[in-house]
Amino acid sequence: MSIGLARLREEPERIRQGAIDKGEDPSIVDAALALETRRRELLGESDQLKAERNSASRQIGEAIRAGAAPTGPEVAALRKASTDAGTQIERIDAELAAAETQLEELMVRIPNPADPDVPVGDESANQVVRTWGEVLPKDVTANGVQWTRRPHWEVAADLKMFDLERGAKITGSGFPVYTGPGSRLQRSLIDMMLDIHTGEHGMTEIWPPAMVNAASARGTGQIPDKEDLMYIVTRDELYLVPTAEVPVTNLHRDEIFEADQLPIRYAAYSPCFRREAGAAGKDTRGILRVHQFDKVEMVFFEKPEASTEALEWLTSRAEVILQRLGLAYRVLLMATKDMGFVQAKKYDLEVWAPGVERWLEVSSCSNFRDYQARRMAIRYRPEPGAKPELVHTLNGSGLALARTVAAILETYQQEDGSLIVPEALKPYMKVDRVVR
Repeated sequence: MSIGLARLREEPERIRQGAIDKGEDPSIVDAALALETRRRELLGESDQLKAERNSASRQIGEAIRAGAAPTGPEVAALRKASTDAGTQIERIDAELAAAETQLEELMVRIPNPADPDVPVGDESANQVVRTWGEVLPKDVTANGVQWTRRPHWEVAADLKMFDLERGAKITGSGFPVYTGPGSRLQRSLIDMMLDIHTGEHGMTEIWPPAMVNAASARGTGQIPDKEDLMYIVTRDELYLVPTAEVPVTNLHRDEIFEADQLPIRYAAYSPCFRREAGAAGKDTRGILRVHQFDKVEMVFFEKPEASTEALEWLTSRAEVILQRLGLAYRVLLMATKDMGFVQAKKYDLEVWAPGVERWLEVSSCSNFRDYQARRMAIRYRPEPGAKPELVHTLNGSGLALARTVAAILETYQQEDGSLIVPEALKPYMKVDRVVR
């Protein structure tokens, strides 16, 4: 479950409104609440019948000790009452099991209500929280020379940095092959991001599997919400990871932390695979929308009272990477219908790409509160010996590479066709400039 039955009973209106705010069908909340009511009724009936059966069994023993014949009418009546109660218990328990199974399926389809400070509405209600850097123009005039910034795919073709046609031949559209300096740029970005997150931000590096099982996908909310976006290895019932969030958050499924172990903060690189169902025809040129890309992910496990502040810090860690790269960006607070099924609050970081004159999403930073932790039974003890409570989970891209690469190519291209390497990447790239 994701919401919790106690919360469903205590806050049905808030949960129902939360579903409406996210554009989901609220009737599923009503159906779950009705099933929960019936479940509790069945539990009460079963407990009452079990008490009656136990009473009949006790009376049989007392009657026989008092001299009643084991096959006499008094004992026979008591045995019949016990048998009848047992038959009813079997029927009720079967109905209870079916109700609990159905209730579990309904509960995982109820979205996580957004935090109160999240704007209600679609993408038009997203709020720009802050911006950083200079938004460069497409047309440039410098030293009396005028030239126009080209889209990243033209820059990459001239500098032989990636090969989209051969990627399509090998696998299909949306699977780029990075070549020469493009390959080095990918590797350099990954190394730089991991070095900063581990060396400066104190995160522990994780190198996770690239496939997960159904339990892991369900735990983070990819199933059932995003199942159509995932690549499935049907023969082995495994899923290619859409993000390192899935395997890394599941590291601690069914575990209990002590309070002094929190927070736990990870940084992980992984290839990411997304079918992008429903996105046919969008951003077909270049690497703005691909089916395989690289990403460094940050995953946090926090005490509930610390997660609000942790989201702000997490988001600022992603911003550090963009600032080191010298890329102009903006931070958006996402509205309810544009934030996702499982998030309670989400910021998107969008980088400016002057060649295509667009803001490109390169990071989403989210607080899930206890929604994922409940699914995965990830808990902590507030103090030694205390009853375990659910942790809060958070994650954020730090960063996604494909669009970051596009922004670098469009920001740092020169009039002569070369590419200046961002200062922070020079120690990794081993060159100052990429030339034809």
